[in-house]
Amino acid sequence: MAADPETRAHLHEQAVLLNVEVAESIVMRYRNRGVPVEDLVQVACLGLIKAVRGFDPDKSDHFLSYAAPTILGEVKRFFRDNAWTVRPPRRIQELQAEISAASAELMHRNGGVATPQDIANQLEINVKEVNEALAADGCFAPRSLDRPRANGVEDGPSLADIIGDDDTGFARAEAVVALRPLCRALAERDRRIIYLRFFHEWTQARIAAEFGVTQMQISRLLTRILKQLRNQLEEDTELVNAEYAGSSPARVTTLPTSAKTAVPTARPMRKSA
Repeated sequence: MAADPETRAHLHEQAVLLNVEVAESIVMRYRNRGVPVEDLVQVACLGLIKAVRGFDPDKSDHFLSYAAPTILGEVKRFFRDNAWTVRPPRRIQELQAEISAASAELMHRNGGVATPQDIANQLEINVKEVNEALAADGCFAPRSLDRPRANGVEDGPSLADIIGDDDTGFARAEAVVALRPLCRALAERDRRIIYLRFFHEWTQARIAAEFGVTQMQISRLLTRILKQLRNQLEEDTELVNAEYAGSSPARVTTLPTSAKTAVPTARPMRKSA
């Protein structure tokens, strides 16, 4: 005879309370893995509740044999779906677990650290897959860029201090090299305007006062000069491409892109054009 809903709910509650320690013992296997134990206990208890509700006493009379895999699966699912800081594909996550187990077994058997090829042979997979999974190591709990590189040294350099950055000086040097002959070919007045605007960073109003004209006239002159420089750069690029195409079809070289983009907002180094 089936129990009424109130009795069934009471029995479910008693079953959960009696087996909470089982859920907590399963969680202890996964402590110190970057997730607070309290969160894992909640996930395990959720798995326990699912096991209580899904258990069928007509099919088995051993509840723990059904509850333990259910709780463990819930904890593993939580790690897979929510615990990764940088989440790689599921295939990589599962492969990392297999690599960890295989590495421990090979170390115990051979007495040394296993190579990627050894692990690939053990798991019967391609070594490229092993390298891909190893490259994703650290995605679960990556180290902070502000953490000191040397353990125990608070004032030592951090990882962020040694990471390289784009050097804008190369692009500026390329732009200067490409623009220098074009600027020298300008009329004296145009060259003077470019020099004051982009080398000394004068405002258009100040340049206008220097030449005794209006700011609008200086603005139009700058627009014309920059357009002229841009067109000459494009012509030089086409000429270089044609020369390389005629001499060696496999090698077509263009002028630096930075030189083209530098014309509208050119800020060359402080050196006379």
